[in-house]
Amino acid sequence: MRGNDPQGEGHWRAAAARSSRVFPASPPTPGRGGGTLPARRAPVRRRRAQSRARPRAARPGGSVRTPCRQSGWRLDPARGPRPELFAPTVLTVLPGRDYELVDSGEGEKLERYGPYRIRRPENQAVWPRRLGAKDWEHVDAAFSGDVEEEGLGRWQFPGEPLGETWPLSHDGLSYLGRFTSFRHVGVFPEQAAHWSFVEERIARRVREGGTPRLLNLFGYTGLASLLAARAGAEVTHVDASKKAIGWARENQEMAGLEDKPIRWICEDAVRYVEREVKRGSRYDMILLDPPKFGRGPKGETWQLFEDLPYLVALTRALVSERPDCVILTAYSIRSSFYSLGALMGEAFRGLSGRIEAGELVISEAGEEARLLSTSLFCRWIAHD
Repeated sequence: MRGNDPQGEGHWRAAAARSSRVFPASPPTPGRGGGTLPARRAPVRRRRAQSRARPRAARPGGSVRTPCRQSGWRLDPARGPRPELFAPTVLTVLPGRDYELVDSGEGEKLERYGPYRIRRPENQAVWPRRLGAKDWEHVDAAFSGDVEEEGLGRWQFPGEPLGETWPLSHDGLSYLGRFTSFRHVGVFPEQAAHWSFVEERIARRVREGGTPRLLNLFGYTGLASLLAARAGAEVTHVDASKKAIGWARENQEMAGLEDKPIRWICEDAVRYVEREVKRGSRYDMILLDPPKFGRGPKGETWQLFEDLPYLVALTRALVSERPDCVILTAYSIRSSFYSLGALMGEAFRGLSGRIEAGELVISEAGEEARLLSTSLFCRWIAHD
């Protein structure tokens, strides 16, 4: 196995290109169905768990949460004007020493993680490749199999086998890359745009003498949590996969951050947030990176379009008296960033601030670089 990047530890640079189009806040509109949000659909296990009525309790923004026997908390809509929407906003990850998109096209992408060149499917790369066949064949690992996002396949190693994991770094933070059967490698490099943004927001709070509390839902292998903790935040990391939590703990050890305040929670995200709302917990920053479909450790199911509105409304109830930001990323081409912006705008009425919605993209290396769209995002940001 090869060693670390001989060029030294660098970082993925993230640049945001913001549109000048501003959608001003509109006056509040009455809710449908008696003024309550549609309840989250839930399987039988949630109906049984919520069979006893709960008392009404106040929550930030002046609205209340009310019991719903069918599907957990039924939340009255937030009141007040919507935050301004800035859309489309494009956040671009540029080539760096830790990562670069070498080339893309014809349904694949060629990437470099540190010293390793990796080839794998990419449905968004519908254009021709810029580089020749020799460059595409000169790789350390290549994924073959189902080209769908969650399709099964296997990794091939033309040269020396790399094993399941290999050492990588981001902005001086060491972690392990991982070859999974779903073509993923244990990290989503386009998220670097969010990581740098959150680190800056945390650093500012720390300079003011505070210790911001951050909740990371669907936290996966923990890079966002580790970077936030390194910047000075108190972090709660939630993921339904025991394996992913184990990977995140390994990354914490490899990064040398065992002394940082991170709580690792293996639980269904919705169930955990429901309990946090009931307990009156509050967070200054919340990250959501939900999959299109998932299962919790106790058989809970997650469907993005059915469950996301409910979860976003719950996160509104978790923001602190002095909240900073809430960031949502969605890997679903059936949706749009305007839809995410509208969803967050309704949930965050009365909080002022602004909402940015758009796409996370990665710029290819070299001349005439193209931008590879990877996901949609939406984030609410408090006024400075």
